[in-house]
Amino acid sequence: MIRIDAIQKQFGDLVVLRDVNLKIEKGEVVALIGPSGSGKSTLLRCLNVLVPPDAGRIEIGNTRMVFGESRLQLKPKELAEFRRHTGMVFQHFNLFPHMTVLQNVMEGPVTAKKMNKQEAQELAMAQLEKVGMSIKANDYPSSLSGGQKQRIAIARALAMEPQVILFDEATSALDPELVGEVLSVMKELAAEGMTMIVVTHEMSFAREVANRVVFMRDGVVVEDGPAKQVIDHPKDERTKAFLSHFHANEH
Repeated sequence: MIRIDAIQKQFGDLVVLRDVNLKIEKGEVVALIGPSGSGKSTLLRCLNVLVPPDAGRIEIGNTRMVFGESRLQLKPKELAEFRRHTGMVFQHFNLFPHMTVLQNVMEGPVTAKKMNKQEAQELAMAQLEKVGMSIKANDYPSSLSGGQKQRIAIARALAMEPQVILFDEATSALDPELVGEVLSVMKELAAEGMTMIVVTHEMSFAREVANRVVFMRDGVVVEDGPAKQVIDHPKDERTKAFLSHFHANEH
């Protein structure tokens, strides 16, 4: 479903991704973990071409993008087509404050997919139902809790009917008591077979819900394996050192 070959990215002198290679199967849930600054969020943004990589290649489904010298020729239409395959849920929701919840979720299908309003409304209501937020359809984002906003952001990503959803620390801006409601929506999506890449610090969620855990550090993949194996019995010393902080907090 997703193939990432030799992706590199730097900002000025700072090399953020050195040479990242990953293959992700349809229906897999992959948790990306690692210390701050290890390149996890940049990798997600490269997958969605919000940040164009400097070199390498990304395939999602049947679409492919090659980066490097030729990236000057990336056309807006090609980018839009490529992005349609990936939904993204950010740390800070990014909802439009002047639109109702329903309008927020309809916006993508209407503007990007040219869907008629009636169809888009039905689709949006179905996605809001899925995340338990249809009751708030006519409310504005300012009246909602962080957890509710994040569930709407997930509904908005789903309304584009993507092949993959990328979650960039979707729970890290939430109050602790609201984290569970967002994680339970993500668990349901995983159970339905949605392909997901999740940057997270929630180790218990990664262990329970992800098929695989990828540990990144200093812009490279250090360890990649079945979730329980990587979290409970990491092989690499750097992974062990990182996870020891979480294991210490659990006791």
